[in-house]
Amino acid sequence: MDFTNNTIFAGSILFLISILATGFASRAGAPLLLVFLGVGMLAGREGLGGITFDSFEVAYGIGSVALAIILFDGGMRARAESSKEGLRPALSLATLGVLFTSTLVAVGLYWLFDLPWEQSFLIGAIVGSTDAAAVFSVLHAKGLQLKKRVGTTLEIESGCNDPMAVFLTLMLVEGIRYSQDFSTWGVLTEFLYQFGLGAILGWLGGHILSRLISRVELTAGLYPLLAAAGGLTLFGLVTTAGASGFLAIYIAGLIVGNTEAHAANNIRKVHDGFAWLAQITLFLMLGLLVTPTTLTEYWGIGICVAIILVFVARPIAVFLSLLPFGFPIREKFFISWVGLRGAVPIVLATFPVLGGLPDSELYFNVAFVTVLFSLAFQGWTVVPLAQWLQLRLPMENVPYYAESLEVPGSSDLTVVGYKIAETSPITNRRIDSLLTPNGIRFIAAYREDVAVDNIDEHVISAGDSIYVISPPAKVMLVNQMLLPTDEVAELEQARYFGDFTLHGTAMIDDVADMYGGEVPNNAKEMTISEFMRIRFRNQCVVGDRVFFGPLELVAKEVDSDGVVEQVGLRIRE
Repeated sequence: MDFTNNTIFAGSILFLISILATGFASRAGAPLLLVFLGVGMLAGREGLGGITFDSFEVAYGIGSVALAIILFDGGMRARAESSKEGLRPALSLATLGVLFTSTLVAVGLYWLFDLPWEQSFLIGAIVGSTDAAAVFSVLHAKGLQLKKRVGTTLEIESGCNDPMAVFLTLMLVEGIRYSQDFSTWGVLTEFLYQFGLGAILGWLGGHILSRLISRVELTAGLYPLLAAAGGLTLFGLVTTAGASGFLAIYIAGLIVGNTEAHAANNIRKVHDGFAWLAQITLFLMLGLLVTPTTLTEYWGIGICVAIILVFVARPIAVFLSLLPFGFPIREKFFISWVGLRGAVPIVLATFPVLGGLPDSELYFNVAFVTVLFSLAFQGWTVVPLAQWLQLRLPMENVPYYAESLEVPGSSDLTVVGYKIAETSPITNRRIDSLLTPNGIRFIAAYREDVAVDNIDEHVISAGDSIYVISPPAKVMLVNQMLLPTDEVAELEQARYFGDFTLHGTAMIDDVADMYGGEVPNNAKEMTISEFMRIRFRNQCVVGDRVFFGPLELVAKEVDSDGVVEQVGLRIRE
């Protein structure tokens, strides 16, 4: 009884410290996962807490469940309509990229440390994949809004590349353990089985779970639990069948999150908390598992692996994997830099320990040092690098309240709330005099916390609270109607897009004649929109830029079909 009580008390204290530490870490720009890992190490057997935890079996079990929850949440966050630009390059990175990375790390280890090929390749496979928890944490926790093509590529890659790393690691562990020789056909068959069956079962399971959520009548609070239980059941079923459970649960989350399922908004909110719980649990546990004095014995080789990975293997793998997709160099460089390593390599490093391989401490400690280096060195620099490479989109003036509205049998709607300022474009105007786009409706107005009757006849004054219902795609139009000009946001927009805005239908020859610059021969008699669509292979996104002479054109508004509607113009000195 005392042991149980002490365990509960210690665990709750560690969680409390970890959560409170996030506030300080965010202000310092530190990666939150590094904080959780540090708290675990300080509480461990050689730290201030003196907690002894050395069960690799338990670590593997908890780690697998936590990663499954994180991947399920990551899938639900991804919007299918906005993921098309990043799907194919992400899949290339998740398969070929992991293979290239693992191979290059293995070659470096063999050449520098004269390790046997099988050990070199196993270490390469363990550290070969990016970590979903680390990437999601950095991109979301820091409020980093990247260009759509870059952001979706990174998120989909981190959600889909774990299966490849797991496949390679398990194959190599079994091969070393039983001294197996690998045949190309056998490896290919196993690969297709794990990935193919995982994808198929994930797709089927996602649709079944989505229909189950929509049709079963439950208390509102049980729907998120139903989604979690269904996702983990699918994960266990697929894993038992010998296929990739990680891929299956990510695809299932993608389907559930993009289906008009009942209580979808509530499920997303609760699962955001589940994902944070999983991340904190996972990294605290891994921090407790490591022994710092043992870690120092492998510090040299671990740092070398990290350097090879960050500066050689990952960049080469990214550039080769993205070669067919026409990514600009600055985007390839950023994607290569955000190849963060996190919990996945450490969890994979438990496989050799559980398999009873010789030198199992080597794999675990090298993986741990690599993760520490990646989180501390790369994680700290993601936001400044995105700004320097002009891949972080400028901030926007936003409403104080926005909430998805679930209406059975209809498309998604959003309720948006605004506090009207003196400089708002609608101040001192009647609501029924406003020209509102189709699908947008004013639903409520409050003055001094008192609801206004006859809202259509209401004259809007500064200080009023106005609530509007709108399709998500038109919220930006509502913002333009109701929000005042934010000088800070306007300045940042001007720095990013330029001081001039042109319509996409403007002829590029006319722009060159007016502002200077020599138009490429293949662009003559084209509109700006046509020129940019060709340049970016019909996948132009906001923030894409082209140069000719002193002129820089920046895509400012792009519709769902990739047509550039507005372009910012910068004149370089």
